[in-house]
Amino acid sequence: MRHIGFDVKLKPFIERSDGSAKGDWDVGITIDVLEAAPNVDEIILLSGDGDFAILLDKVAQKYNCKTTVYGVDALTANGLIHSASKFIPITTKQLI
Repeated sequence: MRHIGFDVKLKPFIERSDGSAKGDWDVGITIDVLEAAPNVDEIILLSGDGDFAILLDKVAQKYNCKTTVYGVDALTANGLIHSASKFIPITTKQLI
């Protein structure tokens, strides 16, 4: 990913006492979006997580950014779909 221009960020996952693991990057994504928003015309988010709806509302209101969300239709929160300027459902045609 780095060799094609992406800034790859890694976060260690948290291992719970029951052996399961958790490795969210929600706060990191939010910080990146808030830092970028004043300098871009559009934010593109690939997620179905409804927690990001507030973030998209904020950057649209404060920075007049367009927001596009790509997500699996059946797995994307309605709030996120409605907060985005544009929602593009991910279908099997887009998957390799």
